[in-house]
Amino acid sequence: MKNWTVSLVLLGLMSIGTAGAEGIKLDATTRAKCLKVLRDGLNSAEFWPSIHAAEALTLAGKGKEVRKFLEPKLKTETDDQKRCGLARELSRAGDKARSQVLLDILKKKDDHGHVHAAESLYKVGWTGDGKPIEAAFAQTSNVRLRLMAAAALGRNGNAEAMTYLRDRTREEKDPTLYFISAWVLGRIGDKSDIELIRKRIPDAPDAWTKAFLEHSLANLGDPEGRQALVRNLKSDDARIRIYAAVFAGEARMVSTKAQLIKLLDDENLDARIRAAQALLVLSR
Repeated sequence: MKNWTVSLVLLGLMSIGTAGAEGIKLDATTRAKCLKVLRDGLNSAEFWPSIHAAEALTLAGKGKEVRKFLEPKLKTETDDQKRCGLARELSRAGDKARSQVLLDILKKKDDHGHVHAAESLYKVGWTGDGKPIEAAFAQTSNVRLRLMAAAALGRNGNAEAMTYLRDRTREEKDPTLYFISAWVLGRIGDKSDIELIRKRIPDAPDAWTKAFLEHSLANLGDPEGRQALVRNLKSDDARIRIYAAVFAGEARMVSTKAQLIKLLDDENLDARIRAAQALLVLSR
């Protein structure tokens, strides 16, 4: 069994093909506003937006601050899904040993936190034995779990996992499943996946699924996908605005600066957090 050790640097949010893209300049007032949005979000009573704010602060170079805030919470949290969020962001913030929390949850008989654990291991990597992830990929009873395990393994160079993700994107009939595989390919795939993802857009049953496909295309450098992402930043659906903001940062879409600044005042907390994240990522 290999000793899987994945660098947090390699697992940053920069997608393939975007490294080296021109950044943006933020004036001191806007930068301060971004950090305020994130710190307010971190202290929010809404759990997952708080976790997203922790992620953004780490990406902004505030990992020490994040660790100090989250460490006590992990000691007292009992819900495995939330423990995954806490351990993931502690790991992203530099405490790599916390990936063991995710591996331990993945090994539990109670499957409440399994998908969250696999997704978190995909996002931040792990140290130590990757056998629980391989077991999650080998099982076939929980497709979402298998997809996220494939994402974790694929990001670590596993060719079989990448083939599975591409097969599911091509063949899956359930849109709640193929949008996951397409979302992953938009981050760890390559330009050869553009046409594969584009072919699923006519099958999208709603704007939410279509947006996920469009944002994946944008992340891979597809011009039509990038145009759609710009439109989606103004969507009436807060969920679509949120993920458009995330991908605007990942895809190094510097042209979205003005729209992202407007989103700092969005009525939705998560939209504000993700806009602040994107602006700070694009300024680095």
